[in-house]
Amino acid sequence: MTTWTRNALVLALSAAAVAASLTGARAAQPAGGLDWTPCGPDGLGQECATLSVPLDYGDPGGRRTTIAVSRILSDRPDERRGTLVVIPGGPGSSGVGRLTAKGPSLRRELGGTYDLVAMDPRGVGGSERASCGLDEDDRRLVNLRPWPAADGGIAANVARSRRTAEACARNGGEVLARMTTANQVRDLDRFRQALGEEKLSAWGVSYGTYVGAVYAQRFPARTDRWVLDSSSDPDPTRVARGWLAYMSQGADDRFPDFAAWASHPDRAARGLRLAERAEDVRPMVLALADRLDREPKESTKPGVPLTGTMLRQALQSALYSDSAFPGFARLVLDALDPARRPAPTPDLTEALSQEDAAIMVGVVCNDVRWPRSVPAHRRAVADDRVRHPLTAGFPVNITPCSFWQAPAEKPARITDRGPSNILMIQSLRDPSTPYAAGLRMRAALGERARLVTVDQGGHGMYLGNGNACGDRSVTAFLRDGERPTEDTYCAN
Repeated sequence: MTTWTRNALVLALSAAAVAASLTGARAAQPAGGLDWTPCGPDGLGQECATLSVPLDYGDPGGRRTTIAVSRILSDRPDERRGTLVVIPGGPGSSGVGRLTAKGPSLRRELGGTYDLVAMDPRGVGGSERASCGLDEDDRRLVNLRPWPAADGGIAANVARSRRTAEACARNGGEVLARMTTANQVRDLDRFRQALGEEKLSAWGVSYGTYVGAVYAQRFPARTDRWVLDSSSDPDPTRVARGWLAYMSQGADDRFPDFAAWASHPDRAARGLRLAERAEDVRPMVLALADRLDREPKESTKPGVPLTGTMLRQALQSALYSDSAFPGFARLVLDALDPARRPAPTPDLTEALSQEDAAIMVGVVCNDVRWPRSVPAHRRAVADDRVRHPLTAGFPVNITPCSFWQAPAEKPARITDRGPSNILMIQSLRDPSTPYAAGLRMRAALGERARLVTVDQGGHGMYLGNGNACGDRSVTAFLRDGERPTEDTYCAN
């Protein structure tokens, strides 16, 4: 849901790709519109521009900041019915990069019904960025995520969280302080105005569902067909803290899919079968993580041994998509084999850039106040480690947000007031935004929404995890306006 829940390598690569794609597309915004220039891969027809918006909407005449935006015009203008904005996850994912990746499939599915647009939120990709000036070790994913020590201790997490918060306060400036969901929503509406559209349709994924829900709450009359894909609990008292905590349940919900895959006889032909019975896979992985806690194993990365924490983080990343299962199975087998050295992926071994590390903590800490009690966090971690050993306590551990400045404004409360034009799609076994959390968003929206429940594992359902029924449901809504009259279910 948040960048706490995304593969950091994906974030870093997407940011780099977007920055490259925007080279030459940073012309000043002309009055009343956007100055579009070609960008992205050949043949897609993608264009990029920059949008100037107030850094602080409370001071509209003050300093301004730049937002990178992109579009792919309908290739069938006679069939065009409006503009669809692609709202990325994170916080920290690039909308421009996601439009590049999903543009071809959206065109095929929607048949030219929309111009496709997206923007890079503040701090991401081609938009104005900020840095906290963190040391390299503090920018590693296994440290930015608050994994406790092998014995469950959180002293190192407390020290790192305090150090990170102080560095961000010292170096991040007003740009970092204004990276909030509320400002992303305001920026999105400025983008709508610059496009000359009275309304937008939207496809928001993961954290993007929260952005979409807040936009629909704040600007209900400006929403057309609204899709929320993989939602979490919008509880305004917790926001990202709740999203992080739900990951314990999400891992438990999703792991049986991996266990069934890893024990299937077909895996033997590829040398990836971990056990003959699915019920043996979980204890195997947990025992290996415990062993690596005590005795890290030399890896293919010089000077970076594979630890139990790295193995658990690799599992969290792998649970997002079935396509990642083979890589994690190979990591487990190499770690178990005395004759092999495991090859951890770069997201486990490389530090994030200064800017990606800043956005990873910025929005989640700026949106809502987090509890500060260290003893309370220590007790929560101890309890969560017992109930959810796959995540070992990190979803409820202390973060830099406990030492952050007070939020500038209160989070929005999502309600059932507004047009009934929202379609939700939710996996039954999502490692990041579990079904129970999605039902909280469904309850908050009431009659405004309909829910398509997908009997599928993974995170991000539409055009993402291969469920044809779920894809058809979303496509029919966006393209033809066909929304179920009641909540529905899609079998795998």
